[in-house]
Amino acid sequence: MNILILGSGGREHAFAWKLAQSKKVGKLFIAPGNAGTALVGTNVSISATDFEAIKKYVLDNEIKMIVVGPEDPLVKGVHDFFLNDAQLKTIPVIGPQKDGAQLEGSKDFSKQFMFRHNIPTARYETFTKDTLAEGLKFLETLTPPFVLKADGLAAGKGVVIPTTLSEAKSELTEMLANAKFGNASSKVVIEEFLKGIELSVFVLTDGNSYKILPSAKDYKRIGEGDTGLNTGGMGAVSPVPFADADFIKKVEERVIIPTIKGLKQEGITYKGFIFIGLMNMDGEPKVIEYNVRMGDPETEVVIPRIKSDLLDLFEGVGNGTLHEKTFETDSRFATAVMLVAGGYPEEYLKGDVMTGFDKVVDSLAFHAGTRQDGNNIVTNGGRVLAITSFGDTMEEALKKSFANAEQIQYKGKYYRRDIGNDLK
Repeated sequence: MNILILGSGGREHAFAWKLAQSKKVGKLFIAPGNAGTALVGTNVSISATDFEAIKKYVLDNEIKMIVVGPEDPLVKGVHDFFLNDAQLKTIPVIGPQKDGAQLEGSKDFSKQFMFRHNIPTARYETFTKDTLAEGLKFLETLTPPFVLKADGLAAGKGVVIPTTLSEAKSELTEMLANAKFGNASSKVVIEEFLKGIELSVFVLTDGNSYKILPSAKDYKRIGEGDTGLNTGGMGAVSPVPFADADFIKKVEERVIIPTIKGLKQEGITYKGFIFIGLMNMDGEPKVIEYNVRMGDPETEVVIPRIKSDLLDLFEGVGNGTLHEKTFETDSRFATAVMLVAGGYPEEYLKGDVMTGFDKVVDSLAFHAGTRQDGNNIVTNGGRVLAITSFGDTMEEALKKSFANAEQIQYKGKYYRRDIGNDLK
């Protein structure tokens, strides 16, 4: 079976690396891919949101499945595009249709969905430019810190957590009146701050049945000790030590089952991943957000822990037989340390030559922001490379990831050395 993966990050490299191991895979294509995906498949110079170009490539290359990595093509309706085309409609797309993608595409829709289906989450209100004055008053009813979320997609950077009322009012004004995040912040969701420790639980569903994948915790802030600006993720750990069977059972009963049932009740056919961002508040799960795809860098620790054939699960999603499928999980810890470009998440350079890949031992190097330039691999994004390692303990896995992070060299390299410290 020929497969096309859409996307260009570490998540897509992890998918490609895993799918390339399946005996059922014929040719594996990644659009647009990166220097890492080129090692396990064929990169295609097509944007993940250029649906017409994707259609032509799919037909020309007899592609029988589409795996969608990032949220943007899902929110823009790539699955609907396939279903509405006579030549494409029988090709399974792993990722929800546009109506289901609203769970990530609109924070307001997502919060309303949670409230409709009694899914535990933070108190909230939504405001627009026209109701800015009411939003400023609502902030006065909350206890700091405050959580302000741009309603639309903002490349993982649309959440602001001010610590003072004056800062919160200033940020809300920037987002609504001055379009800080462009059209994404034409609506802003203000939430009460949930105190606890975060984790993510990942679900794969065919719309009826579901499989719970390994849990993970990522690290969003650029600075050690969870300081500084939010990023797309600086590292990840799986499994999460405190997410034991009892906690995951609570998540399943209170969040996963009501989510799957709620989607069905609302007439939303959902085939793909549901990423559930959670807060563990003294052993009780509360939902922070949904994403409609796998996380990055969480994919780089979750997917390597799945020992079974990933394509077998995807086929179950595509043809509605996921309930018949089983999968095995590696019991070891997996940890990922993300190497980023100097200056990230603010202005950073691209095109710096990378070396040391041949010195990486006993770890996986998942490329995120890289590209091939002649004989060289060069940086091509803010988050450059995830170093994933296994260990019988989290400490053992982290030791390998940190050691191999030192082997990769490029100008301005930075990574956090405290990944996992809060879980010890």
